[in-house]
Amino acid sequence: MTTTTPSDVRPDPPEPSGESSDDRSLAEFGYRQELHRSLGRYASFAAGFSFISVLTTVFQFFAFGYAFGGPVFFWAWPAVLIGQLLVAACFAELAARYPISGAIYQWSSRLSNLTFGWFAGWIMVIGQIVVVAAAALALQVVMPAIWSGFQLIGDDPSLASASGAANAAVLGIILLALTTFVNVIDNRVMSLVNRIGVTAEIIGAALIIVLLFTHSERSPGITFHTGTAAQSGLVGALLVGSFTAAYVMIGFDSAGEMSEETRNPRRTAPRTILTALGAAGLLGGLIILGGLLAAPSLTDGRLGVEGLSYVLTSSLGDGVGRALLADVVIAIAVATLAIQTSACRMLFSMARDGQLPFSGRLAKVNPRTGMPSAPALVVGVLAAALLLLNFASPEAFLAIGTTCIVMLYLAYAMVTGPLLVKRLRGGFPRTDGVDEEGRPLFSLGRWGVPVNALALLYGLFMTVNLAWPRAAVYDPAGGHWYFQWFTVLFLGVTLLLGGAYRVYKARATVAEAPAYA
Repeated sequence: MTTTTPSDVRPDPPEPSGESSDDRSLAEFGYRQELHRSLGRYASFAAGFSFISVLTTVFQFFAFGYAFGGPVFFWAWPAVLIGQLLVAACFAELAARYPISGAIYQWSSRLSNLTFGWFAGWIMVIGQIVVVAAAALALQVVMPAIWSGFQLIGDDPSLASASGAANAAVLGIILLALTTFVNVIDNRVMSLVNRIGVTAEIIGAALIIVLLFTHSERSPGITFHTGTAAQSGLVGALLVGSFTAAYVMIGFDSAGEMSEETRNPRRTAPRTILTALGAAGLLGGLIILGGLLAAPSLTDGRLGVEGLSYVLTSSLGDGVGRALLADVVIAIAVATLAIQTSACRMLFSMARDGQLPFSGRLAKVNPRTGMPSAPALVVGVLAAALLLLNFASPEAFLAIGTTCIVMLYLAYAMVTGPLLVKRLRGGFPRTDGVDEEGRPLFSLGRWGVPVNALALLYGLFMTVNLAWPRAAVYDPAGGHWYFQWFTVLFLGVTLLLGGAYRVYKARATVAEAPAYA
């Protein structure tokens, strides 16, 4: 298999030391097998599905979508699903050809050059760390609704209140401590927890869908109404309403991130990327529709504040509603674990290439556990530090959540963009080799260029849409311009810090180079 990576990006391939075809495949890219390859097809699917985690994110952002879009925000869901499936199809091709940890960084580097790929990886890993923090905050949406005793600070559980935001930070930090612990124990333990959690989430999601539809109060035709919530007409309602879908349907690339721990990754990862997104998209869409149909009222204001937690406890009764919310807590915990794991693999992959500060420590794998422990600690600590912003201002929650979506969308575009250029120049073959079972690698064939082009256009459009500094969305209280521009400012600071490090590293490399007469 031919790669396009410059020779100075990676070390020379070592001699394959094992008999596994997976190990030999990894050696082609210049790496030796250090992570334990113990994940099967379902575990690979679980990695992507748990990052997406429909129960976590739909429960977290349903109220936001309804508050700004009314019932019509539902239609943003299939639109975003189609767009993300285009991106996922491109990623599936790449996962078959480059089954390496740190997927976004690796793919972008090999399709373009090291500098561009490094920035894609840098933006992605910072975005992933922010996503970890945002996912952990979701506990506040659910746990106080199960039992008021989970409101450890104050008595107002709303994330818009000071006490609710502070309590969300406390619950989130406790969760991060647990997920960090699991991420350093053992590769198999992490996979087991993930699989059990995903199974519970799928069963819980199916039960929620059935119960919501059997308790419908109105017909699906309600989804064609903007309601009194929409302030800027149909287009504005859909654009802002798409935030919910955009936040949910990210992270399907996690199956690629875990390629070095997956058996038969060239065959497994492409399929699990697509199935994880497809399954999550179907379940999430049905949950949103069911919530709109079963809500006791669409006009009393509670649906735009309490979201699906209000629907479950009001329509299904406290007992059943709280039992289902407990399943959502499991989904949130597993999602946080999966996102943290993906961020760890990105840090590990970049550090292994010597592309980060303290690379030697970050790239070290515990031979007993098969886990890179240092990245887990770094991600856990940084995500916890971000949660402390909630003590300063409740608006920080929305700023954090939206920032991570924008950064991941931008990082995705930094893969689909170079891939499209590669296709147009004839450098990306429609078929290229076979997988571990001797079958042709996943390929879009003649549909590669149009699918890739639409995926890139969609990604850039959504990046702009999400980052647009809407005062009504990011600074509803007014008077805090930095929250309105938080996403743009955060992305700018991320790029400046990344650029400063690249300049420093380049100068350090020149200074360390031997002088010749």
